[in-house]
Amino acid sequence: MRAKCVLWRTIVWLGLSTVFVGCVATEQIPAGKSLYERIGGKPVIAVVVEQCVANLLADTRINGRFATADIRKLKGHLVDHLCRETGGPCAYSGRDMKTAHAGMRVSMGDVRAFEEDLVKAMDMAKVPAQERGELLGLLGAMKKDIIEVP
Repeated sequence: MRAKCVLWRTIVWLGLSTVFVGCVATEQIPAGKSLYERIGGKPVIAVVVEQCVANLLADTRINGRFATADIRKLKGHLVDHLCRETGGPCAYSGRDMKTAHAGMRVSMGDVRAFEEDLVKAMDMAKVPAQERGELLGLLGAMKKDIIEVP
């Protein structure tokens, strides 16, 4: 019963954080510090990506989507993309999200599984709640370019 409760709280938190991340008061954010800096920079992003990909590959809901992927290349693109999206100095050389996911028939369920695996990775890396919510909000804005199947 406890596991169901924890899972339900995580799902609710994901949904609410995606909806309300834009409502975070700017005075809570240290002046002059980007999300990239507040997360801990590229070293923390690399740890989060490494753990997230491990979670994805172990997650039977979604791991089939990565069966033929070049995992090393995927990790590199994810690190660079998250680095850039959070205000870091990285250059992302991968395809835009719409092109990268075109024809993959990604569903909302696939995205939820990815988000849950990412949250687990951020928890393991001890990314603070506010920064975790902001990062999920940035990724939430990309859903329109990724999801093809409701």
